[in-house]
Amino acid sequence: MKKNILVVDDSALMRRVICDIINSDSGFQATDTCRDGLEAYERLRQMKYDAVVLDVNMPRMNGLELLEKLQNEKIKATVVMVSTLTTDGAEVTLKAMERGAIDFIEKPNNLVETKGQRFREKLIKVLSTVTNSESKQAHKKNVVTKVVKPAVVRKLRTKDASSSKVVAIACSTGGPKSLQSVIPFLKAEMDAPVLVVQHMPAGFTKSMADRLNELSPLEVKEAQEGDVLEKGHVYIAPGGKHLLVQRLSGKEHRIVLSDAPAIGGLRPCANLMYESLLDSGFDEIICVVLTGMGADGTKGISELQKEKNVYVIAQDAETSVVYGMPKAIAETGLVDEVVPLQRVADTILKNVGVN
Repeated sequence: MKKNILVVDDSALMRRVICDIINSDSGFQATDTCRDGLEAYERLRQMKYDAVVLDVNMPRMNGLELLEKLQNEKIKATVVMVSTLTTDGAEVTLKAMERGAIDFIEKPNNLVETKGQRFREKLIKVLSTVTNSESKQAHKKNVVTKVVKPAVVRKLRTKDASSSKVVAIACSTGGPKSLQSVIPFLKAEMDAPVLVVQHMPAGFTKSMADRLNELSPLEVKEAQEGDVLEKGHVYIAPGGKHLLVQRLSGKEHRIVLSDAPAIGGLRPCANLMYESLLDSGFDEIICVVLTGMGADGTKGISELQKEKNVYVIAQDAETSVVYGMPKAIAETGLVDEVVPLQRVADTILKNVGVN
């Protein structure tokens, strides 16, 4: 059965192009369209859709106002934003995710790009991700909800004051909002730096880092080439760059950013971040896998645990927007704890400690 999609945009041309793209795929159909947020609000009060493709700037009621109204009235909708690739667009996108949007797609700059294959592929991919059965809690079956004990139990030496630690987080779809339930609840005095790979395009990760920095007691920044890792600091991989860790003299480490090709369509790729920690001088590596489609992070962690003292934390199915990445690592048997999103920060701090 085809998934029903609602398209909301004040541009008749954009509505037609998006509907044509959706209807060209055998798995979807653009059931209805609306010209603004007010029309969409009235429609969503009465009908359920598998997903909503929502523009930001519209008359009468814009996209953010619609999301806020849906949130306040507890009207459930799976919303994908169409956002411009600008600084202002990135900030609006993050606000949209705070108000309940699940994912976003970059809005083309012109008609040629709008009708191009790249935009079509991105739109269908995002819709496939957010409407996938694994992203719908009511349809989840046979998911991993308990820890599968590894063959060899790894224990962190958290009481050893001399041991050096690092936290490495991987997330994708649903990650920006989920990170707001983790990073702000860490402590500035935590005994480790934090690395984050969130799948986002260039231009969006800076706004996300700035927003998290406003909300958090510890310093959060978009990682830059040569940054020396400091405890109580969070380094977010820039969109369009792989984040790697390089060991310096003694216990010091620095960030290296790479323009190497995307891995499985991903740049940044969490697998590369984890694999770069193989040559690090950290005694303990806390790997955290949050919501996201696919299996990024699983290969890197699997390689890392062969050489390093690793502790793996995975988000549970119930609180994941898309239970793909956490499920993939949980099924390997390498996960030490499966926890709901609201317990991730405490679990990190329990294993890292504070100064």
